[in-house]
Amino acid sequence: MRRAVVLLLAALAAACTVGPDYRRPPVETPAAYKENAGWKPAEPKAAASGQPWWSVYDDPVLDGLENQVVVSNQNLKAIEATYRQAVAIVAENRASYFPSFGIDPAMTRSKPATGSFGGGRIRNDFSLPVDASWVIDVWGQVRRTVESATATAQADAAQLAAAQLSAQATLAQDYFQLRVNDAQRQLLEDTVAAYSRQLRITRNKYNAGNVAKSDMAQAQATLENARSQMVALGVARAQLEHAIAVLVGKPPAEFALAPAPVAMSVPVPPAGVPSALLERNPTVAQAERQMAAANAQIGVAVAGYFPTLTLTGTYGFSSALLDTLLHASSLTWSAGPQIAANVFNGGLTTAQVAAARAGHDQAVANYRQTVLTAFQGVEDNLAALKVLQDQATVQDAAVAAASEAERLILNQYRAGTVDYTSVVTAETTALGDRQTALNIRQSRLNASVLLIENLGGGWSAAELPDRSLPVPPPGFPPAAETKETR
Repeated sequence: MRRAVVLLLAALAAACTVGPDYRRPPVETPAAYKENAGWKPAEPKAAASGQPWWSVYDDPVLDGLENQVVVSNQNLKAIEATYRQAVAIVAENRASYFPSFGIDPAMTRSKPATGSFGGGRIRNDFSLPVDASWVIDVWGQVRRTVESATATAQADAAQLAAAQLSAQATLAQDYFQLRVNDAQRQLLEDTVAAYSRQLRITRNKYNAGNVAKSDMAQAQATLENARSQMVALGVARAQLEHAIAVLVGKPPAEFALAPAPVAMSVPVPPAGVPSALLERNPTVAQAERQMAAANAQIGVAVAGYFPTLTLTGTYGFSSALLDTLLHASSLTWSAGPQIAANVFNGGLTTAQVAAARAGHDQAVANYRQTVLTAFQGVEDNLAALKVLQDQATVQDAAVAAASEAERLILNQYRAGTVDYTSVVTAETTALGDRQTALNIRQSRLNASVLLIENLGGGWSAAELPDRSLPVPPPGFPPAAETKETR
């Protein structure tokens, strides 16, 4: 027994961890965003401390919907369950740090052959052993496995944060598109009312013999075309309402949103410096943690080159009679180390190490590509906001000019100085310009939401669970709160 203890202490003293220690590889980070240069948004706005990112839009209905995404969205619940599964796997791997104990009581009744030793008499055997086994982590294989599993769980937590942010951004985009749809319908309702009045004027002029019947037909066609556009909006609105219902975890049949005005202002969040994006974007954090997990797997594979040391022992009782089983004379024990080393496996370990290194190289490339994609997303939406703001200014001027032209030509038609074709052209131009202005506003709102998503929505890598891996991850409700809906 003393020798076993001495061997154990010697093994623990000599324990080391093979494989490379993790260091985040460098990535090229620009000093500033290209599309941010020379552009100062009129009202840059960030969410107040402690407030969710969507509060910048000052829309109570949107606030209420966004608050339901985390609690009710089934996709997020599935990813949250994946995170908890990863946490459990870490606990499974950590169990390898400790010895295992088992009890294996047994009773056998046997009859040997008549000519054998014992004369073929029936024999009973009773045993009550306690078995112990401990694989000593001499080369750090267990430590690297736990390190990899922990990084994987942290990557799953970052994936949950990214999926949560994506669902919230999708909801905001769908919500703003629905509100633009409401504005488009209100515009067409006003247009239909104006065209109806114009049709009455044209009919009166026709009855008085001042215009041809073709003018009345054109007026009727213009009115019906506007009505058709208004009816067509109903399909898109219904589908958007259904999409929002699914995002907040409700059956579409039980969800409805009353029409309301679209947001007039488009907040532009401050982009900050590019280097901060590495800590603020959960997709980047997920790729970085996956890289750390792949790095640890190299050490797990390298440990396969080295022998394993296992301490085993048995302590218990064995007797042919049940009433003497627990007597001192029935005591039995054994203990000793076992060393197992692979001599030849056809290059399996070498292949496993090569595969692990290739997996790490792949994770590094994925990480760097994820960073580039994140930078691209920020630059794209900064450019979109800048260009769309200029376009909105020009389009507002176009709407004003078209409205004035429409008013003047209508007056001229009533006075009989122009034909009805000029009226139709002016009305079509004015309606098209107003619809384009609404579409530009929707594009600006979408770009604003996407920029917030690319910037992480206020998320920080500091929110990742540490090695203690709390359940649930920060920002998600406890599993007990959602148990009824699973």
